[in-house]
Amino acid sequence: MKLSRLHILVLGLVVVGGSPALSAQTKTENAKGDRLAPGTVFRTSERCVACHNGMKTSTGEDVSIGLQWQASIMANSSRDPYWQGSIRRETIDHPESSQAIQDDCSFCHMATVRLADRDAGRHTNVFSRLPLAKFPEGDKAAADGVTCSVCHQIEKQGLGTMATFNGNVAIAPADKNGERPEYGPFDVDHGHQTVMHSSTATYRPMVGDQMRDSALCASCHTLYTDALGPGGAKVGRLPEQMPYQEWQHSDYATKQSCQECHMPVVKEAVAITALYGEPREGMHRHVFVGSNFVMEGMLQDHRDDLATVAPPEEMEAAMKRTAEFLKTQAAKVTVSPVEQTADGVAVDVHVENLGGHKLPTAYPSRRAWLHVVVKDGSGRVVFESGALHPDGSIAGNDNDEDPTRFEPHYRQITKPDQVEIYEPILVDAEGKVTTGLLKAVTYAKDNRLLPHGFDKATASLDVAVHGAASDDPGFTDKGSTVRYAVPTNGATGPFKVEAELWFQPIGYRWARNLAPYDASEPQRMVKYYDQAAGKSAMMIAKGEASR
Repeated sequence: MKLSRLHILVLGLVVVGGSPALSAQTKTENAKGDRLAPGTVFRTSERCVACHNGMKTSTGEDVSIGLQWQASIMANSSRDPYWQGSIRRETIDHPESSQAIQDDCSFCHMATVRLADRDAGRHTNVFSRLPLAKFPEGDKAAADGVTCSVCHQIEKQGLGTMATFNGNVAIAPADKNGERPEYGPFDVDHGHQTVMHSSTATYRPMVGDQMRDSALCASCHTLYTDALGPGGAKVGRLPEQMPYQEWQHSDYATKQSCQECHMPVVKEAVAITALYGEPREGMHRHVFVGSNFVMEGMLQDHRDDLATVAPPEEMEAAMKRTAEFLKTQAAKVTVSPVEQTADGVAVDVHVENLGGHKLPTAYPSRRAWLHVVVKDGSGRVVFESGALHPDGSIAGNDNDEDPTRFEPHYRQITKPDQVEIYEPILVDAEGKVTTGLLKAVTYAKDNRLLPHGFDKATASLDVAVHGAASDDPGFTDKGSTVRYAVPTNGATGPFKVEAELWFQPIGYRWARNLAPYDASEPQRMVKYYDQAAGKSAMMIAKGEASR
């Protein structure tokens, strides 16, 4: 490898998305597409994907960092119509705190803009940038969401502690020459360091062990929310999203990191750059596979409205990865042998969480539930609990029918209108059920499925089990067991019991509670949800038994 050849490639035209772009030394961009002097803290992803695409395994699988990241929820965090609708709702509910809400909520969803504003002592105005589609040639910093130069500039200091939660990370400072470290998991030779510095006019890549540390992920995925009362007074604090702390309290803390699960490793040596890259063992795919297939579908179905830039085929591949991940790695359902009772049948349905944190976890709009069907000898349904309605609601769920109520945790189900739902239910300072994050002070119910090794008796209050599941001996880290003792109304067997675990990233009530807000962002989200309600949930595990 000759350094002069590399300089020729980089200091001339950099190819981005198949078209030539000016070298970084002649053009840099801020949030509105304006020119900035070299040394700007952040660069948008187009500066990175030029060299980190075009990578394949020996079997032809495309593991291009840029393409896979571009279709991820990370890349689309600022495009997320549910986030946009929710932040507007919160500012309407708490107008006196509007600026603080925009500042806090943009740390993880519009990270490049917010972190730059924070370090410059400025506020961040989210709504001046929405809809993102109105800036087709600009506002790239806002549109890029959690972009490459955010994660790869995060310093070690404070990671995994309260100091860096809620996205409040420390960004690597420039050295005396104005160069900024861009951290990665691998050592980088001098030639490639020079190439990257030349192409970005700012960064010098170097190894940073924090890139493989779960504490890095904890920064944006640990959220504490201050509950607001009249006049913006703080009336409580909610541990809103705690996957990192759930993971710490499980067996997975010593077995598998966040990156190992959500960024699957490539099981062979591959180049991490298309520009004279040397094969490396241990490269992780930048797919950030998770669970929000509903949002992926909206990004695909409303590409123009949401300014989606990921190619359609990449979004389709992301949706397929999410579905495969949920159906193979999330949970397991088993059904005990069918017992005959005086008026029907009885079974124990056991659900096991296969992941390293609660299921579901993080944003509290998510829920999983059991759909149980009993069929008689002719295949006729004689009992059903937990059917999904076409509008995205669950038959028999108290909360979907009435926003002031919620479905309890069950040890035994005997009626069709009883449904076992694994979910968080938030309440405000007056004990009223709410989906307003800045009204919520605690949980009236949290029976989300526990990961292996999670001892609910010793769990901290931030990750505690709440409600009837807390003293249910059938609800442990080994899973949740619910007995179904149901009538068959004189039907004859043999009887077949089918138990399915369904998952919904945005529960019906969480979407519908945006409807009263007369603003474009919440109204658009409700419209999108209504259009996609039939595919708002997915069956992720199934078990059955017959007798």
